[in-house]
Amino acid sequence: MLAHDEKRDYIRMEVDCDITYKPANSQDSKTGRCTTLSGAGVSFLADQPFDAGLAMEVSIIPKTSITPPMTAFIEVVRSVKRDDNQYEIAASIKSIKGS
Repeated sequence: MLAHDEKRDYIRMEVDCDITYKPANSQDSKTGRCTTLSGAGVSFLADQPFDAGLAMEVSIIPKTSITPPMTAFIEVVRSVKRDDNQYEIAASIKSIKGS
C-alpha cells in the first residue's frame, strides 16, 4: 500500500501554463500563470487580488496540444500578495464547462 502525507481529497499537481481568468459577470479576461491544479481546486498568478467568494471563469491552456484546454467556474478562496507584485489566487472548482 502506498503511503503519503497528503490530507486532501485530490492530489495537487504542480503545473506551469497559461490561464485566462475573468469575474463571472465580466467580458474582460486577463492572462496569468496557472501554478497548481487538483480535482477540487486551482491556483494561479494574477496582476490583482480578488475577494474571497468571487465567482470567476478560468480557461487553463496546456503547453502541448496533447492535453485539451479546460474551462471551469471557480470560487476564490484567497489572494496573497507576493514579493514580485503579483497575487497568488487560490480557488475551488465549482464546475467544469462542457464543450
